[in-house]
Amino acid sequence: MAKEDKSVSSELGSIKPDPAPDANEMALLRTLMAADRSLMAWVRTGLSLITFGFTVYKFLQFDSQKYLAAGQAALGASSPRVVGLFMIGVGMLCLGMGMVENVITVKGLRGRENVVHPRYSLVMAGLILTLGLVVFVGILFRVKGI
Repeated sequence: MAKEDKSVSSELGSIKPDPAPDANEMALLRTLMAADRSLMAWVRTGLSLITFGFTVYKFLQFDSQKYLAAGQAALGASSPRVVGLFMIGVGMLCLGMGMVENVITVKGLRGRENVVHPRYSLVMAGLILTLGLVVFVGILFRVKGI
């Protein structure tokens, strides 16, 4: 019994279908996607902390300025700044830890297999970390407009 050829005939010639990926390729792909999902969870957490810290800083800064304008002493006038800086710092730490975790995971996989994987989530995490750093430095040095 001859083995059947499963190629597709057309006017351009015969086209052979791509072979199905093996179990190792699929496991590698699942691990890479899991590493990206984990990084994106770190990004969501870090971005939430950065934006919430900035919001607390601006909202409480406005509130303390209102008390100062009324001639009343604002208790802990620097506390909005400290709380905002702390939350932004923790958000940046989350982003940094997630990026390091992702890089270590992918490097470990590259040691075993030939991995060619786009790093879009890592680039996005780096951009958000940069944004957090700009906001952090702006609040720390009381830059106008931040």
